Amino acid sequence: QVQLVESGGGLVQPGGSLRLSCASSGINFSIATMSWYRQAPGRQREFLARISSGGSTNYADSVKGRFTISRDNAKNTVYLQMDSLKPEDTAVYYCRLYATVHWGQGTQVTVSS
Repeated sequence: QVQLVESGGGLVQPGGSLRLSCASSGINFSIATMSWYRQAPGRQREFLARISSGGSTNYADSVKGRFTISRDNAKNTVYLQMDSLKPEDTAVYYCRLYATVHWGQGTQVTVSS
């Protein structure tokens, strides 16, 4: 049974940073491409970043240069480091086993002063 559990969300001021984590189980994590998405109220879920088994990364233009995806295969965990956060980054952030139906439950990120 595939499980993806996000953590690390919260309230942060504009310009601040957060690191999200997504712990996985039930998959062969070391060969999996992992990804992050977000969904703001009233908007469609948006792709943010993905990382291949070999560590290659891709980012949406909206977060390129501010967000960094990484992985720790020993911990079966993928991370999203978010810097220079803006109010428009406020959303629920989801981890996904890329191109599959397997999603985490989401973690809320709120950027506000």
